[in-house]
Amino acid sequence: MFPPPFCPASQADERLAREGCAVLAPEATLAYLGQPLAALQALLPFWNDLPPDPHLKDGGRYRRRRHSCWMVEGESCQLQPHRAHWQSLDYNALHGGFERWFEPIAPAMAALPAWEAILRRLARSASHLRGTQPWAVEAHPFRIDTTDGIGRPTPEGAHRDGVDLVAVFLLARVGIKGGETRVFDADGPRGQRFTLTEPWSLLLLDDPRVIHEATPIQPLDAAAGGHRDTLVITLRSGGFQGP
Repeated sequence: MFPPPFCPASQADERLAREGCAVLAPEATLAYLGQPLAALQALLPFWNDLPPDPHLKDGGRYRRRRHSCWMVEGESCQLQPHRAHWQSLDYNALHGGFERWFEPIAPAMAALPAWEAILRRLARSASHLRGTQPWAVEAHPFRIDTTDGIGRPTPEGAHRDGVDLVAVFLLARVGIKGGETRVFDADGPRGQRFTLTEPWSLLLLDDPRVIHEATPIQPLDAAAGGHRDTLVITLRSGGFQGP
């Protein structure tokens, strides 16, 4: 496995603006968010209650998720009425072009002190890239498991999300191999590959500038199975994507 190109928390926004990608080790993530580990760990039990994704067009059963939306401006985080997740076919050739409804994030999870701190800090990074403004935020807790023998974190392949900023927090890797992260310049030959292995590692992406994917996972022990838990949060200027 290739090691991640970690940077200090103090350089995250500059690295993101310069290279289109910044990767933080767990201790740097805590510093970036200004949160103690215990506050983030309080989120973890909610990954044990994620419903199956009913929209997988490859027929898979390997993905569980929820989805909720906020508007974030400065210190204000406003939960939005529940809405469908929508991407155009330009950004998601497999699952784009139709409304995907998922169960919302549990209110008890969103009420935890760390939750709004995460959203506000990511909004600051987005504003560092594009200028201070309101941000349409979509949050996706994911569990990819090996129910089908193989689990696909990005079944659509290498892609962009049609937003301004993508944040991928790794929460857990249990009994798996694979799950390599690959990030490529959208308009050039440069790329990098690495595997996030430590809980609370963080990947930040300037979405218009880079294409990203994560390779499939397989169980270390087929009988025991395994899973990979992530929290993906996207921020978009000008409102949410829609038909």
